[in-house]
Amino acid sequence: MQLPEHGANPHHVYAKVGLDLPQRVLDFSENVNPAGPPQAVIAMWPDLLAEIGSYPDPEGQPFLSAVADFHGIPQSLLFAGNGAAELLALVAERYRGKRAIVVHPTFSEYEATLTAKQVEIIRVVASEMNGFMLPLQEIRQEMASAAVLYLCTPNNPTGIMPTREDLNDIIRYGAEVGCDIVLDEAFIDFVDESLSFISTIQENPHVIVVRSMTKMYAIPGIRLGYMVASPAVIEGIKILAPHWNVNGLAARIGAVCLLEESFCEQAIQHSQRQREQFTAFLMARGCTVTNSVTNFLAFKLGANLDATKFYRDLLGRGIVLRHSENFRGMDGEWFRIGMKNEAEMAVLKEELKRWFAEN
Repeated sequence: MQLPEHGANPHHVYAKVGLDLPQRVLDFSENVNPAGPPQAVIAMWPDLLAEIGSYPDPEGQPFLSAVADFHGIPQSLLFAGNGAAELLALVAERYRGKRAIVVHPTFSEYEATLTAKQVEIIRVVASEMNGFMLPLQEIRQEMASAAVLYLCTPNNPTGIMPTREDLNDIIRYGAEVGCDIVLDEAFIDFVDESLSFISTIQENPHVIVVRSMTKMYAIPGIRLGYMVASPAVIEGIKILAPHWNVNGLAARIGAVCLLEESFCEQAIQHSQRQREQFTAFLMARGCTVTNSVTNFLAFKLGANLDATKFYRDLLGRGIVLRHSENFRGMDGEWFRIGMKNEAEMAVLKEELKRWFAEN
């Protein structure tokens, strides 16, 4: 059975497995900030009606200027897009007909966008036996004959952040062998902005950083993201992109979101607290849990427990977890949980307590 490739939209999951949608469904398969959008966004909503009748700025202003100010970098290093998904599709075009390394388990859109551009994909799989750490030796071996390496930092679905030392080593080696590095930092704002490689782009023109506004600011319906790269790369991406690819409402909302420092700090603290509590809860029940640093974690059931039964049983109780059927190296045995508000996390704990007691 082919389950949906992404989290969210739980009705598609129920349709695929042939179960009726319960009256109460709690979706832990998506990993958006449970606080919802910042209050500043909600307050400005009526004023956004004026944007509907006007064409948006073709550069994505005022969002682009806000991003430049936020990171302290020139606008020539920036391109705004209709979510990270569009940006990944545009980046993939750069490597049409070439070879790309994808390190699994990871976000499925890398392979989906690369395959659409006839890119030959070299798969490197991190081992759960090694805590899903980057297999550096194998990555370096493949980089010598590849045009680009894709890395998710921190990783989705494991939540693990590669060490700065390992990433610096990879970036240095990429410069030596002519292999670009695409860093997907969609979740880094739940960890620490200082860990971003955006500040190093001008010294590393072979590095491309992709960022999403969706997760931290809880605006998945708006579709907004940006990429940071050398001016030459940015100009090449602009040629590929459609005109007005960022709508006016998104550009206004994104600019306001980047001013929400205290909102972000509260989200970081909440996700850390919930993640630590839930990690302890799962480990006490014999589960293996990833060393996640972001707003989700991944876990594997203890021995002699059926992962397929577990997933379906929880669906029957209105609990949707992110399956790992399409995550190489996890192969359906692992599950990802997005950290939600305290009430929803309490419901999840109670349902899991019942399941573990019955199995």
